[in-house]
Amino acid sequence: ENGVPVIGIGKIVDIFANKGITKALPAKNNNETLAQLLYALDEVESGLIFANSIDFDMLYGHRNDVEGYARALETTDRYLPDVLKKLTKDDILVITADHGCDPTTPSTDHSREYVPLLVVGTEPRNLGIRETFADVAASAAEFFGIHYPRGTSFLKD
Repeated sequence: ENGVPVIGIGKIVDIFANKGITKALPAKNNNETLAQLLYALDEVESGLIFANSIDFDMLYGHRNDVEGYARALETTDRYLPDVLKKLTKDDILVITADHGCDPTTPSTDHSREYVPLLVVGTEPRNLGIRETFADVAASAAEFFGIHYPRGTSFLKD
């Protein structure tokens, strides 16, 4: 509704019931998600690319599969240099999670530990512990010049 193209990769389309998604790119696992991300970075001139690496949650976190989770992290890590090469000086990359799902806990539910927040942009800095997930939304909104009343943007921290 604000004119920003939104490309949803993988489960994003389902999570948001296809609301606000300009283009959907299918992906059934982390490898397909990362391949679609690389494709989208080549094809999309501007907008938000929103990807969900579902395997961390569905295959490893909720099933307490520590080894599988570690392998998935290593695989994702191998993709990152190619992703970073495709970013321009005007892009930012945000890597985070929507909840914690620690595969080492006895529970298979969402755990309550903090989630990672890694942001690649022009100037590295420690973002500290954020008060709310809304800070990610506030930062994305600020990046696109959109007013968002919740959270605190970390773009200028």
